[in-house]
Amino acid sequence: MSVVELKIIEEIALIEISNPPVNAISAAVRIGLFDTVEKLSSNEKIKAIVIAAPERTFLAGADIKEFGKKVDAPILGNICDKIENLNKIVVASLHGTPLGGGLEVAMSAHYRIAAPNTKVGLPEVLLGILPGAGGTQRLPRLCGVDMALDMMLTGKHVPAKEALSAGIIDEIAENNNTIDNGIEYAKKLINDGFKPRPTSQLQNKISDPKEISELILKFKDTASKKYKNLFSPHAIIRSVEEGIKLDFAEAISNERKLFEECIQSPQRQGLIHSFFAERANTKIPELKDGTPIDFKKIGIIGGGTMGTGISMAAMNAGFDVIMIEQNDEAIQKAKAKINSTYDRSVKLNRITTEQKLKIMDLFSATTDFSDLEDRDLIIEAVFENMDVKKEVFMKLNQICSKECILASNTSYLNVNEIASVVDDPTRVIGLHFFSPANIMKLLEVVVAEKTSKDTVATAFNLAKKMKKVPVRSGVCDGFIGNRILSKYLVGTYHMVEDGASPFHIDKVIREFGCAMGIFQVIDLAGGDIGWATRKRKAPFRHKDDRYVEIPDRVCERGWFGQKTSKGYYLYGEDIPFLTPNPEIEIICEQERERVGITPKKFDDTEILDKYIAAMVYEGTKILSEKIALKPSDIDVVFTNGYGFPKWRGGPMKYADMIGLDKILKNIQKYSEEDPRFWAPPKLLEDLVKQNKDFDSLN
Repeated sequence: MSVVELKIIEEIALIEISNPPVNAISAAVRIGLFDTVEKLSSNEKIKAIVIAAPERTFLAGADIKEFGKKVDAPILGNICDKIENLNKIVVASLHGTPLGGGLEVAMSAHYRIAAPNTKVGLPEVLLGILPGAGGTQRLPRLCGVDMALDMMLTGKHVPAKEALSAGIIDEIAENNNTIDNGIEYAKKLINDGFKPRPTSQLQNKISDPKEISELILKFKDTASKKYKNLFSPHAIIRSVEEGIKLDFAEAISNERKLFEECIQSPQRQGLIHSFFAERANTKIPELKDGTPIDFKKIGIIGGGTMGTGISMAAMNAGFDVIMIEQNDEAIQKAKAKINSTYDRSVKLNRITTEQKLKIMDLFSATTDFSDLEDRDLIIEAVFENMDVKKEVFMKLNQICSKECILASNTSYLNVNEIASVVDDPTRVIGLHFFSPANIMKLLEVVVAEKTSKDTVATAFNLAKKMKKVPVRSGVCDGFIGNRILSKYLVGTYHMVEDGASPFHIDKVIREFGCAMGIFQVIDLAGGDIGWATRKRKAPFRHKDDRYVEIPDRVCERGWFGQKTSKGYYLYGEDIPFLTPNPEIEIICEQERERVGITPKKFDDTEILDKYIAAMVYEGTKILSEKIALKPSDIDVVFTNGYGFPKWRGGPMKYADMIGLDKILKNIQKYSEEDPRFWAPPKLLEDLVKQNKDFDSLN
């Protein structure tokens, strides 16, 4: 069977597209659709054409197999133009998720009917491009500039009811029978005397130049702040702004020119890598044979920042949650934190009061560990101390069922050691959530030596239900993310002691595209956390390792960041954002003088080079030790958990893009100054020698 089939039903032509699983617009689909439309254009017996797809969704956009490759003719834009210019009614019958090119095809039709489950969108911005088949021109003509730009700049999916109200679709069907719905709707249009209605000719929603000008200025202002480092959002705004002023054919030509500029942008390469990396993270050996254990009831040990965040993530996913805390005072504090978070969501219209009450009904808290005996899965989120955690797991071992999965939210500690205190270590796993756990998407799934495949599969299933991005990690101090963080933190402290300003370093990192500077992150997380880790590791530190005491001096003063209103920066209602703590530079000067270092000046390039080199260095070591299965997993961790810009792909992809030979030369140069910290990794040397990159290991 061809991917595009033509059926004639009286005076209606049904174009049926079947390219499972998601009806991607492959070359075969494009050729079949173009040829079929061409054939029908001269058939005078046909009064209407219905385009439908019987699989799980209407056309769901471009074929990801063709990403990054030259697209053969016919291109989708020419097909859309051809559909729109037909002299007979064209109906697109939608269901599922018509996204990207799928929605562009639908908008080139004259009328659109959608099943109740339909969600539409133009998410091309997430791949560093713009809708290049007329999307930037047709969507504003259907729903207006305001909604069109909002959809295209966020990539959000719009449900059928909202799409109907906006004018993107014309009717919502009563069921999901997409073919029958399309044919019946076409018959109705014919009987009621409707004619072809090209979207390009709709002017009503783009007819007020003053309104459009104000909206464009609004979006430009937003883009200058929110998307300042990105290319495609600005190209989308330009395409809409310029296109409205042009003849439609010229507007389409301008759109395609801007589309090609997006294609040539290195940001597209990074974003597409991120897209694929986040889909490859579940390709792990345990999921081939592992079977997820059914779970509905979750226990959370600890009601601090992490415990409350994990509880909310579980409740948002519909799980029944019991929290264990030490005393009633701690319980009330945790409840108040959770309640205020949901109150804020209500105030911001993210949820209704009724939804909040329904979610809160899933939550209870107690001091009695025995209340956990009916739980299917328990997540420990207590203080980051091995003795404390082992004590908790010994209690759970006595109370919980033999089928219950036991997870630790540890950020650094050895999950094998934690698992050693239970009778069945196969059901112990690390689940390292990132703060705030109810918001952050990343979840490191830490697989211990004896963790079963079923337990791993259950953890990944939990991540899916919580809408997290899971990444498998082996056991080591800090796992993937925090181990690399520890490396570049030490490297950063070296730079500060050598003369760099913490605030200059942060500025360079932000200008690179990271969400926050390194010292901002320390202040956000709490400087006391890193201090505790440094003290824990102190007995094992090699006598020849360079140790910088500047962060210890900061912590000794009780300056832990936002939680104490003072860290590397100052915090308070009347204090401007990113106000440096002036005493930090004094501490730096005193410590340099104490250890006998004459400060030198650092330029932006040297700061950035050392930051990237440290990340790639430790990432390479992690790969060599099989802590991470592939480089793209490291990229997913950093783009989803540490604010590394997605449009740069992640640290390992970025290293590929600038050249591993350059990275290695920098590391070799730094090793002359500090051979213990910068000894060149063998894997990196081998890749450069073989003229390979990290992508070759994915």
